[in-house]
Amino acid sequence: MPTNFDEIIDRRHTNALNTDGFRGYIFHAGPEKKFPFKDEEFVRMWVADMEFATPPEICQAIKDRVDRRIFGYSAMFTGDYYKAFSAWCKERYDWGFPQEQLVFSPGIIPALYQLAELLVGKGEKIITPTPAYGYFLHTAEYNAVELLSSPLKKDGDGVFRLDLEDFERKCADPQAKLVIWCNPHNPTGRVWTEEELKAAGAIIEKYRLWVISDEIHCDLLRLGKRHIPLAKVMPDYPRLITCMSASKTFNMAGLMFSDVIIRDEATRRAFQDRDKTVGFINPLSVAAHQAAYEKCGPWLEELRAYLDENFRFVRDFLAEYLPEAVFTMPEATYLAWVNIAPCLPGVEDLPDFFANKAGVLLEGGDELFVGNAKGYIRLNLAMPRSIIQTGMERIRDSIRQYRES
Repeated sequence: MPTNFDEIIDRRHTNALNTDGFRGYIFHAGPEKKFPFKDEEFVRMWVADMEFATPPEICQAIKDRVDRRIFGYSAMFTGDYYKAFSAWCKERYDWGFPQEQLVFSPGIIPALYQLAELLVGKGEKIITPTPAYGYFLHTAEYNAVELLSSPLKKDGDGVFRLDLEDFERKCADPQAKLVIWCNPHNPTGRVWTEEELKAAGAIIEKYRLWVISDEIHCDLLRLGKRHIPLAKVMPDYPRLITCMSASKTFNMAGLMFSDVIIRDEATRRAFQDRDKTVGFINPLSVAAHQAAYEKCGPWLEELRAYLDENFRFVRDFLAEYLPEAVFTMPEATYLAWVNIAPCLPGVEDLPDFFANKAGVLLEGGDELFVGNAKGYIRLNLAMPRSIIQTGMERIRDSIRQYRES
């Protein structure tokens, strides 16, 4: 039967970051921070997980593994998972890699922290295009090294593009050691073209930098779009690491499992030697991710169609009610990146404004997205359309009240 993406699921009392952790994550505050809205009254359009149920095939795979009734120490001892994952990569991206290059991490964030620890020494620097996912900055902070930002260029139509001249200047820095690349890009939603990837790759190779390509959003594309792994256009470059996971695509980030594909054997061995989980993995996570790759392709196509309609709804809503806002439908992700500054001149803290005035939780600005993000908000649209409509109406009404005051 078709998936009911309009179903509203109550996530309270599940220890969900989405419902219970927003004060600390967005506002760096505890329970003492009060709002004019009760927690359950907020429209939550912030953290990048979905309000949709994880596919039934995945839930069944977890139940089947639970029925085995023993959850002892587990690691990856067979090739079954590699077979499923590599088949997915071949079908979706026409790309593959040898099994020995595949290692695992509880998540891409832990992998970034550990890889930067291995690859970037004291006094060296990490580069990333901005705006950027906040944990790229936190990776540098965790390892006490400097992050160099390479601001993306903003077109008049709201599309972000790589500034190759600036990117090369940053890569030419003698202390630069590692590029953290986001493909597709979060938060702008760009699907990098083959030409853009080749140009960036040529610069990375020229200066012999390490590059980690975070490709966690690679399956969340608009219909008709196709993902190109950076590794596909840099087929022989040894200093390239690819990070992927089914967690974002199928809404199971809490299962803490990701794929890390490391070409260089010495680096791969060092990564495994420094692995804080010493190679153990959650058996339920493996069952879930393998089921995703083996059985959930049709569910993903339904999801993509529903998300495309959500984006069209937001595009049309903004055009009708907030035409000053600058928004272009992203090519990937389920996140809308909107320049709302023309609608709210003088408002600096946009998450605080919308939480207090609209009862909408969202992220935005330089503090949460590293830089080059002033005036922008990021809206999670992976939720029933009725919730999005309520959220957008609240955003509209709060802006109108601000202008009239």
